[in-house]
Amino acid sequence: MMAGEWGVWFAPNRMPTEDIDRLARETEALGYDTLWYPEAMAYEAMAMGGYLLGRTTKLKLATGIANIYVRDPSAAMQGHNTLNSLYDGRFILGLGVSHIPIVEGARGHNYGKPVATMRAYLAAMAAAPVQIQADRQVVLAALGPNMLALSAELADGALPYNVTPEHTARARDILGPGKALCVEQKICLSEDPAQARSVAAAQLKMYLGLPNYRNCWLGLGFTTDDLDGNGSDRFLDAMVVWGTEAAIRARLQAHFDAGADHVAIQPFDPAGGAAPDWNALATFAPGG
Repeated sequence: MMAGEWGVWFAPNRMPTEDIDRLARETEALGYDTLWYPEAMAYEAMAMGGYLLGRTTKLKLATGIANIYVRDPSAAMQGHNTLNSLYDGRFILGLGVSHIPIVEGARGHNYGKPVATMRAYLAAMAAAPVQIQADRQVVLAALGPNMLALSAELADGALPYNVTPEHTARARDILGPGKALCVEQKICLSEDPAQARSVAAAQLKMYLGLPNYRNCWLGLGFTTDDLDGNGSDRFLDAMVVWGTEAAIRARLQAHFDAGADHVAIQPFDPAGGAAPDWNALATFAPGG
């Protein structure tokens, strides 16, 4: 396993630097194995990885995900090897094809067929003439069966995002044994349904219009009515688990029972703040 059982996934985009530093320090001190962070149009993935690795001593840092349209395959391999060489193998490169509005609208690239484009990218990475070598630690953002199959064939595992334990079981069947299945789960440590669903709706708004997520959710049994507007209560509750500590732990365990090797919690502040819920981070710490 590249990563241990427990991780944290959180976007630092709207956090002040002192909170970003605190997130890395507390994630490590609380015993989580890996801290995942995204790449959209805010922090650049490799630079952020170096920054966080330099402020920790044993925590693994992982991109969740680095956009393959941002850098050519040689640069991705070079960055992966550089960070792992300098920081004792503590960097996991999560790769993804991102989304058309970011790739074409914000970055000005042509968005290719996802699986074919990723296949070609991984092949070019493997052939890159980089001079610094390191053991490969690469996972793919994968929702559909074809990208999951590619994760099993050419990567070290998969990182499904915005999914349910039912999806985790399907992903494990496709990945087979020996490949890392790292799953992200959003949580809100609140027993107030209105508060938790308000947080969930705000966090999921950006995803509800993206075809790859919608197709995945429809394949999991949600309906178009569930995905209209801010999302139905049924949908919101499935994506952002809330309630008592025991209820949230049951959902996290359901992912492990379905075949996940690693579960990364994304602990939202019940008050809607940009920083993680520090209390939840401590509550669900490994061994806690």
